Amino acid sequence: MQDIQNYGTTVRGLGEPKKLKELAREHALLPLRIFLGVTFIYAGLEKLMDSSFFRASGAGSIGETMHAVRDSSAIPALVDLALKNPGAFGYAIAIGELAVGIGTLIGLWARLAALGGALISLSLWLTVSWQVDPYYFGNDLAYLMAWLPLLLGGAAAFSVDAPLASRRRRIM
Repeated sequence: MQDIQNYGTTVRGLGEPKKLKELAREHALLPLRIFLGVTFIYAGLEKLMDSSFFRASGAGSIGETMHAVRDSSAIPALVDLALKNPGAFGYAIAIGELAVGIGTLIGLWARLAALGGALISLSLWLTVSWQVDPYYFGNDLAYLMAWLPLLLGGAAAFSVDAPLASRRRRIM
């Protein structure tokens, strides 16, 4: 009872008191990790399950999408690169989204996963959603900004990285 009155609590299994502010700070990025992880896993799986996505042309294909945004993108050369092999580009995006989502959700190499998510979001913003006006209606820019706190902060709570980091600190 004394711990609660002093805004402290004991973390089960660790045996050391932690203040609620410390716990809140440690878990602050967890909702963002869950949202981005689940969203990117879903986006990657959705693409992998849709055979028409990987085609060079046709409704719902990556090729059609790239042709549609080529002239309005910030970097047409990036779209031209994707158009050289739209199927391979589509698989790279889908597998990248899946890997980033899993890494983010379980907190494995969380900063690297966040960097991957930021790069995917940046490339989609500069190509697919660049022409959205006003800019804040495009969701890729918001996703890019959402990745930055995870890139800076990593995954402290409920992550595979946490025990690995703790182990490294004990060794050193």
